[in-house]
Amino acid sequence: MDRNTISGLVLIFVILITFSYFNKPSKEEVEAAKRKRDSVEQVQAEQQRIAEKKAQEATTTQQPQEKADSTTTAKTAQTSENRKDEYGAFGDAAVGTEKFVTLENNLMKVKVSTKGGRIYSVELKNYKRYDGKPLVLFSGDANRFGLNFFSQNRSIETDKLYFTPSVSSDSLVAAGPKVPKGKEGRINFNEDHPGGSKTLTMRVNAGNGKFIEYVYTIKYNSYMMDFNIRSQGLSQLIGGNAYMSFNWAIDVPRQEKKSKYGEDRYTTIYYKYHQDEVNSLSSSKSDSKDLTTSVKWIGFKQLFFSSILIADNSFTSAKIKSNKTEDNPNYLADFSADVTIPVDNAKTQNVPMKMFFGPNQYNVLKQYKLQLDQEMNLGWTIIGWVNKFIVIPAFDFLRRYINNFGIIILLLTIYIKLIISPFTYKSYLSQAKMRALKPEIDEIKAKYGKDKAMESQQATMALYKKAGVNPMGGCLPMLFQFPILIAMFRFFPVSIELRQQSFLWAHDLSSYDSILHLPFTIPFYGDHVSLFCLLMTVTNVFYIKMNNEMNAAGTQQMPGMKTMMYLMPVMFLFIFNNYAAGLSLYYFLSLLLTFLQMFIFKKAIDEDKIRKQITAKQKKPAKKSKFQKRLEDMARQRGMEAPKK
Repeated sequence: MDRNTISGLVLIFVILITFSYFNKPSKEEVEAAKRKRDSVEQVQAEQQRIAEKKAQEATTTQQPQEKADSTTTAKTAQTSENRKDEYGAFGDAAVGTEKFVTLENNLMKVKVSTKGGRIYSVELKNYKRYDGKPLVLFSGDANRFGLNFFSQNRSIETDKLYFTPSVSSDSLVAAGPKVPKGKEGRINFNEDHPGGSKTLTMRVNAGNGKFIEYVYTIKYNSYMMDFNIRSQGLSQLIGGNAYMSFNWAIDVPRQEKKSKYGEDRYTTIYYKYHQDEVNSLSSSKSDSKDLTTSVKWIGFKQLFFSSILIADNSFTSAKIKSNKTEDNPNYLADFSADVTIPVDNAKTQNVPMKMFFGPNQYNVLKQYKLQLDQEMNLGWTIIGWVNKFIVIPAFDFLRRYINNFGIIILLLTIYIKLIISPFTYKSYLSQAKMRALKPEIDEIKAKYGKDKAMESQQATMALYKKAGVNPMGGCLPMLFQFPILIAMFRFFPVSIELRQQSFLWAHDLSSYDSILHLPFTIPFYGDHVSLFCLLMTVTNVFYIKMNNEMNAAGTQQMPGMKTMMYLMPVMFLFIFNNYAAGLSLYYFLSLLLTFLQMFIFKKAIDEDKIRKQITAKQKKPAKKSKFQKRLEDMARQRGMEAPKK
């Protein structure tokens, strides 16, 4: 650029600035223009407002709704496209409308959702919650049920996909013959009186003939439902992954009224290894476990009901978790199970399983021969045998003919008392013999005094031996009664037959019978008064008092034991106040029958006659034992004299 050009540009710039300065409007002109512009804008705004008002009055409210619908549709279309892209081959199933199909028989209703093809809820028709509402084992969108795997570098969760049902109906009912009382869910009855069955298939397609199906089959009068996972071309979709995960998780609703020795204490997860014993997570706190070997079944257990997933063969492994909820009036825990399922390279694959939804009733669980009955925890070894072979058969027999469970418990108590009556009689007879020797025992005590306690004890034992009285004869027969007492302690709290059965003032024999609610809580006792527990305690105190009076000789020998015996009823008062009323009723009736037995035995046993027999036996020379005779014979053969007494 030369010098003349630069000079010309500078001159033009100066002229423009000078022109702008001298032609600038005055302050008054600027204000007048502004007022004019504002007036015009106000008029235009008012005209626009009037026009919009007229348009709004002339149209219906459908216009804004159509506008909102248009916006929602646009957003939905955008979301749908995103979801289809997110799920790859399963993209078409990522969007849909949730519908429900109900599978039903005479015992339960199983609601299956098209969203996830999953079991949405399970209701047991013959039972109610403690508040009278329908008993639902689990329900709601918070529960999870479906397969998890990777496909085309995408994480697929089938419980978020929409499945297509095999039927157009929203209800499938399996019908059959009338089921008599006590035959609900029994395999033997169903074999002789077969009913119908219904099958529902939920399918999710992945294109090109590939799909996943959940096949549910419900049978009449059965708590067990067949559940199969079928797939075609799945191995092609998941690539080199040899396993997929089946996730089942539920929020466990409260079915019984809250009690620290009730439902809260028994709710946990049970599991059985393929060829091993049944185990469980902790029932008192949150717990989890990795099951690294083959698993046969996993059970979500409450006090009286269970939901159990059972493999026809076995699951490769599993992770189970129980998250206990604290002070929740509606839910007890969150249960989850992640089960590993192998993927077959074959074109089609079928994974057969079963699901049990029903009561924790011993005979119902035992019939499947899968050790499901061990969920009830009736006790180990001899305690469990007493319950399984003595108590439960008698209880089931009585309930076939009697509807009043208070009467059933009374008859069961009489039955148990008759079984142990030979031991009770032998114990009472031994105590009678001890009472007959009381004068001689008093003489020994007076002879040796307190300073020679060892000599007194030796002389007393020599007296027992010469009279043919076993001082342990009254204790040993009682030991045989303890397994029955403990067995009843195990049986009554878990017996579903007592659930919601009333007797006298008790509205539910499976829970505590509160006659008075306290405005405060007593530690270890609770905030209520259980009358059956109170009656049991008072009766027990009278029994101990009477027993001590009848066996004064024995209690004098062990004075500390007397105090200990009176402490036991007090301990039982605190323990049993929160236990099942049926258990307190049984112990109360058992003590009353014990009083009756003692009265009968006292009339049947003549203590004066026993006294004479013991006195006559004391005069006879002591009978030598076979061992002592052999020693004397050996001594004679060697030319030695037998030791003189």
